[in-house]
Amino acid sequence: MYSGRTGERIDMVYWIDGDYIKEAVKEVNHFMRDWRTDQVKGIDLRALDIMAAAHNLLDVNEPYMLLSGYRSPQTNAMLRSRSRGVAKNSLHIKGQAADLRLSSRSVGQMARAAQSVRAGGVGRYSRSNFVHMDCGDVRTWGG
Repeated sequence: MYSGRTGERIDMVYWIDGDYIKEAVKEVNHFMRDWRTDQVKGIDLRALDIMAAAHNLLDVNEPYMLLSGYRSPQTNAMLRSRSRGVAKNSLHIKGQAADLRLSSRSVGQMARAAQSVRAGGVGRYSRSNFVHMDCGDVRTWGG
């Protein structure tokens, strides 16, 4: 995965044989931080698993581009004031969501892969060319 905002890149194994690797998860948490405030929050491991499973189904070598991971309440409020598409109680605030893009796959392809995991919410943002994945209730939206 690489950050579209900071230019950082992270390629790592965070899970082996049923065990999460503590140091790797710590790096993921830092990578997925709110880049506007530099605040770090523990990312829900279920969200990481959903993103990894969808990526595996897409059969690509390209890493995700992370557009948004954790968002502080302040950042979420600022984004909400600029866009109707930002939820007041966004799962980004809880570290349970990510907005992702792949240049080699369409929004539709990414969304179908994420939906087939049947483990959380999947939002299609075709105009902005990204897919939202979260570990909340199973649901879909967008076009």
